Amino acid sequence: MRVCIYSRVSTHEQTTAGQLDELRAYCQRRQWEIVSEYTDEGVTGSKESRPGLNQLLADAKRRKFDAVLVYRYDRFARSLRQLVNALCEFDALGIHFVSLHEGVDTSTPNGRLVFGIFASIAEFERELIRSRVRSGIAAARARGKRIGRPAAKVSNIEISKLLASGASMQSIAEQLGCSSATVCRRARSFAS
Repeated sequence: MRVCIYSRVSTHEQTTAGQLDELRAYCQRRQWEIVSEYTDEGVTGSKESRPGLNQLLADAKRRKFDAVLVYRYDRFARSLRQLVNALCEFDALGIHFVSLHEGVDTSTPNGRLVFGIFASIAEFERELIRSRVRSGIAAARARGKRIGRPAAKVSNIEISKLLASGASMQSIAEQLGCSSATVCRRARSFAS
């Protein structure tokens, strides 16, 4: 199996050498061919955009390897959502994910079960967030708060005069400092 290794440390005082040694030894025991090694040193895991990780994801799309091997989940992703999104992308590309210290390998039935559990938890989190947002919006509306973008403060009379003078919707929008969609919507209301 062609495998890539990913390692990360949060500060420049740390080194990925220990992680890489263990990961390389694991590949040697499994007789896996290491085709690429990606590292991020001095980059916090909370950042979704990391140079080494970005290159790994780009190479995954080019199918340069069959599996991604990491030291621990937290070296790869800091949030469950970030992990599940990456694993879904790998799954769609036919790439396995192996976390050495958690003992998870998505090429095995147990690994796929763990991935399914993670995906379910992430979906549950998304639903909770969505529910909280809806409740917050409903509560704000109940208090009389207007939700959404504020209405454009443009005079219908001014729009009507400019339309009568033959000005285009775009030029009217530019003159009045609003969007052309606002001008079109107001013009339609005049017609009805």
